[in-house]
Amino acid sequence: MNSHKIGFYTAISIVIANMIGTGVFTSLGFQVMGIQSGGALLALWIVGGVLALCGALTYGEIGAAYPENGGEFYYLTKLYHPAVGFLSGWVSVTVGFAAPIAAASMALGKYVHSIYADVNVMSLAIVVIVVITALHSFNLKTGSVFQRVLTLVKVMVIILFVIFGISHTPSFDISFKLDNTAVRQIFSTSFATSLIYVTYAYSGWNAAAYLSGEIKDVNRTLPRALIFGTLIVLVVYTLLNFVFLYTTPIESLKGQIEIGYLSANQIFGTKIGKYMSLAIAVLLISTISAMILAGPRVMQSMGKAIPSLNGLARTNKNGVPYIAIGFQSLIAIVLVTFSSFESLINYIGFTLNLFTFLTVFGIFILRYKKRDVVRPFKTPLFPLPPILFLLILGWILVNVFIEKPMESLLGLLTVLGGLGFYYITVYLDKKKNEIN
Repeated sequence: MNSHKIGFYTAISIVIANMIGTGVFTSLGFQVMGIQSGGALLALWIVGGVLALCGALTYGEIGAAYPENGGEFYYLTKLYHPAVGFLSGWVSVTVGFAAPIAAASMALGKYVHSIYADVNVMSLAIVVIVVITALHSFNLKTGSVFQRVLTLVKVMVIILFVIFGISHTPSFDISFKLDNTAVRQIFSTSFATSLIYVTYAYSGWNAAAYLSGEIKDVNRTLPRALIFGTLIVLVVYTLLNFVFLYTTPIESLKGQIEIGYLSANQIFGTKIGKYMSLAIAVLLISTISAMILAGPRVMQSMGKAIPSLNGLARTNKNGVPYIAIGFQSLIAIVLVTFSSFESLINYIGFTLNLFTFLTVFGIFILRYKKRDVVRPFKTPLFPLPPILFLLILGWILVNVFIEKPMESLLGLLTVLGGLGFYYITVYLDKKKNEIN
């Protein structure tokens, strides 16, 4: 039996690595399509950070009350109904981790392709997924060390990028003031729609919750990892986007994915910028690794709870759910092969946030209907964090559904497909029990 437990530094590195990755280095190009004010664009990332922090504070209480692997699957099963928990797990399996792994791998491929034109984006993305999947399929200790080292390197490279970026003298004018134009854009539909890219970039603030059952001193470690990890990323994201906007004209950013590459060329020149861009591509490996590590724990929990899916709970001699890891990566490879980057981001953002909304709302059920459950950690300033989270996220979801109906409907169809699959598994398990 594997006795290795995840400590605070690995837990916080999982949070940071899940968050800092694809979104922050790719999504600004889509945001500037509807917003041109520097102040409003920075406000996007601050609002997104506050939203994530409110979510982390709430998840800290729920996760400490239910310290088991599985994240939303386990929480929603306990707080609502097994069907709601199953749907969350279904979405995590099909969208929550596999799709971001695919998006991050595609972004990595695009960054490398922008430097070395002969590199095939899809082939490189698939190779990266396969190699990291193999690494995490053997034992948790090796994967934990790999994760901590990559996250440390990631943070160091970003700090260097920010320092050199702030020291750079731009050749154009940009204002970050919250003037009348900025305020109007903050309350616009474009701002709400752009927040879906930001919430995608911040997604991962709840990553450590998926491994609660493998965290040392979970009641203390989990809330601290979620809260401090989110705070660190909030500061990093605001600084990074300041640098992107400060160094590169907005017109040059529109519709572009390789934002870090464009900014690095402005800061360091094309020769050195090429190597800095390559470093950013390598950093995306940390994000892919963190999601490959965390995601299968949801499938493992589903396999333990649902007899017809017990194959997903199977582990090797080191306690690693290798079948779940392989299955998740297979879905990611299929998505790399058949999806576009922008459609993936909108699809992921809308679908995942539906269940994040339900989980945060669940704190009121925990507080008022589950009074017998021990809560070692309590959300500071309650009920302000969950209420603020629900109001902002509700506003985002409504606007995204209006502005991006196709991706939103695809997300709802994914959920409905999961509901059908749930009742099929219930029926099969019932028949199996009748036979036995």
